[in-house]
Formats: sequence, structure tokens, C-alpha cells
Amino acid sequence: MKPKSQQSDEERVRNFQRKLYQKAKQDKKFRFYILYDKVSMPYMLREAYRRCKQKGGSSGIDGVTFAHVEQEGVKDFLDGIRKELEERTYKPQAVKRVYIPKSNGKLRPLGIPTVKDRVVQMACKMVIEPIFEADFQENSYGFRPKRSAHGAVSKIKENLKAGYTEVFDADLSSYFDTIPHKELMFLIASRISDRNILKLIKMWLKAPINEDGKMSGGKKNNKGTPQGGVISPLLANIYLHLLDKAVKRTNGIFERFGIRIVRYADDFVLMGRTMPRKVIVYLYGLMSRMRLSINEEKSRTVKSREEPFDFLGFTFRYDKDLYTSHKKYWNVVPSKKSVKNVRVKIRDTLKMSGHVSSERLVGKLNSLLRGWINYFNIPKVSYPHKSKRNLRYYLSYKLYRYYRRKSQRKCKLYNRGAFEYLVSRYGLINPCNYCNP
Repeated sequence: MKPKSQQSDEERVRNFQRKLYQKAKQDKKFRFYILYDKVSMPYMLREAYRRCKQKGGSSGIDGVTFAHVEQEGVKDFLDGIRKELEERTYKPQAVKRVYIPKSNGKLRPLGIPTVKDRVVQMACKMVIEPIFEADFQENSYGFRPKRSAHGAVSKIKENLKAGYTEVFDADLSSYFDTIPHKELMFLIASRISDRNILKLIKMWLKAPINEDGKMSGGKKNNKGTPQGGVISPLLANIYLHLLDKAVKRTNGIFERFGIRIVRYADDFVLMGRTMPRKVIVYLYGLMSRMRLSINEEKSRTVKSREEPFDFLGFTFRYDKDLYTSHKKYWNVVPSKKSVKNVRVKIRDTLKMSGHVSSERLVGKLNSLLRGWINYFNIPKVSYPHKSKRNLRYYLSYKLYRYYRRKSQRKCKLYNRGAFEYLVSRYGLINPCNYCNP
């Protein structure tokens, strides 16, 4: 191992996290009591700032962006944060609430903390995350280091092939907005006894919400963590770890009926060779005791050999083999909703690119296409070939229409085969030929 003086901030953070993880793994009942001073360490704050800046995002309620911080001086900015933490004068500002459109036409609320609050949350997250990572189950894939939606999709297919084909596809109602503070803080305190760390987390949970100048929430609020906060995904996983433990509990009802769970944050499926009604009834009761609720309209039990189901944008189907009619296989493809979403994004991109150069247009489209294909192309698990072909045809048609509209401004590209021309001249991604790099 390198001497500390030769280590980068990222290496020092990882070494510190490794030690915490090992201690937490070795002693499941150990409560960590000296952590707060680590949050304000200069290398911890520098690495926290780097990670927050990498994620980007708009300004919070104070209007300060990363560009402003860079202009004024990052060192002074971080020194100010460190002083507030050491003198115990740090207090988070209100969270700015914005709404982003969902695919169903509804709006999803997001809470955007200030840049300063994001940096402090990230530093705190880097300190406490390894402790809870040591406790989390293998079946949890969302917002965790070295885990992703691809792992969850792969595990579901593995379970289906093993015969766990009866599926309860669950949907929690407004999960992030309904996490009860008292119960969540009890779970955190079962591993962390540092009162200053607990106070930090409680302040973030109680931070008021600013929506168009109107304040809500605050100290009287007893539930919810803003979806959009840096530390919120970790807090969400800590609370739903109760569900993971219940499914794994020896001689519990889930274990007796051989039920498995695959969870990505608040999205999860129960899988079994059978799915007795008493299991579902128990799940509803468990969620009620956790002060959460299951959306009955969006949750259902599926016999997946007979009908498909969707999870994380993928559709899982039991299809006939094209070459051997008496054989079937588990087919994992992009869902209709996912295909529709990417088409809408292509259409909107072209609509908002009326006067841009072909090179810039290709850059926008490639960014969109690359992200979509990389997500749905999981080697040996998913088969998006047909979806990629259809996407290629759609893109070709929309580009023809796009340049045809521009023909009145002497643009003749639509007559030359716009798609093929942009692929050969400017490197537009052909969905049929593109594979994960």
C-alpha cells in the first residue's frame, strides 16, 4: 500500500471505507461511535466535492452552481464547510422542489439540495455507507457500489430458469415520501452511536421544502426523504433492508414457501415455484407495520410461463424457439414502454434541433442512443436485436422527415438518404451494429 502522502483522495477514501466494512462485517452488533470527525477531513470533503461535481445537477435554493464555486475558489468553499462542521454550526438549507415528467404523463417530485448540502451529504454517505453495506443482502441491487440494474435483471432470469416462475410484481406507493423518520433513525442508530452523525441525518430529514417560494415540511415533518438528495438512496436501502431480512429469515413464511426476492431500491419482485395467497397477505401486513403501502393497481401476481411481466424497463417472456418449435426459452427484451420512451426522446431531440449543424445533431442523437443501447444490451441475458432494428427504422424515418422539413431552406439531405449519410459521414450510431464498448 502507498504511503498516505502518495495516495490520491479517492484511494484514501477507499482504504478508510475498506477498514470500516471489514469491522462491520466481522462484528454484526458493533456500533460505530467516532465518525463525525471523519466527515470534515480535508481529503474526504475534496473527494465528496469531486463526486458531486461529476454527477452535475442544477443549483439549489441559493442559486449557487458548481461553476460559481469554481469561480470563487473550491478550497475556500471546502474550508468554509469544514469550519462549520468542526464548530457544529452547519445547518442545511431548504430543499428546492422541482417536478420532472414521467412516461405516463404525471410528474415526479424531486428535491434538490444546495451544492454545499450535497457535498456534506456525500461526505457523510462515504463515511457510513460501508457499515451498512456489510449488512445488506445479496438480493438488493439499487444504488449500491458495484451493483446495477443489470445484476437484478440477470438474477431474475436465473431464478426463472431455476423454476421460480410465479412472480409477485410489487409497487410501493410514493416510497421516498413515506419513509417514517422514527423507525429509520432507530435502524441507523442500531449501527451508529455517534450523536453528531445522527443529528446530521435528522437535520436533512427535517429540512423544509421550498416550492415556488412556499415552505412546507420542516421540524414537524415525520416522514419522507427528498428523492434527489445525495444520501436519500442509502437511507431508502437501509429501511427496506427490513424487507430483505424478512424474506431471508430462517423458518419465516417466505423461507418456508421457498420465496426469493430481487430488489432495486423500492422496486422489487417476489419469485417462487408457487405464490400462495398467505405470502401476499403477510407481505401486505409487513408493509403496513413498516408504515408503507403497496399500490394495488400496479402490483399483481403473474404466472410468467403464461404471461409476461415488466421490471426495470425490461419485459420477461417465455417464448417459443424460432428454430425448434417444441422448445421454449426465457426472452428478456426492452419493454414497450421503454421503446416508446426512447422514440419520444428522439422525436423531441429532432423537434428542438431546427437550426443545428449535422455534426451537433449527431452528437445529441448518439448520446441518447448510446445510453439506451448500453442499458438494454446485457450479454447472454437480454436479446434487444429486434428492438434495435425497429429503432433503426424509426430513426431513419424521423431523419427523413426532419430533413424534408428543412428542404425549403435548400437542404437536400433527405434525398440522399439522411440516415446512411450521417452514419458514414458523421459517425451516427446505427443501432443494429452498435454493441457495448
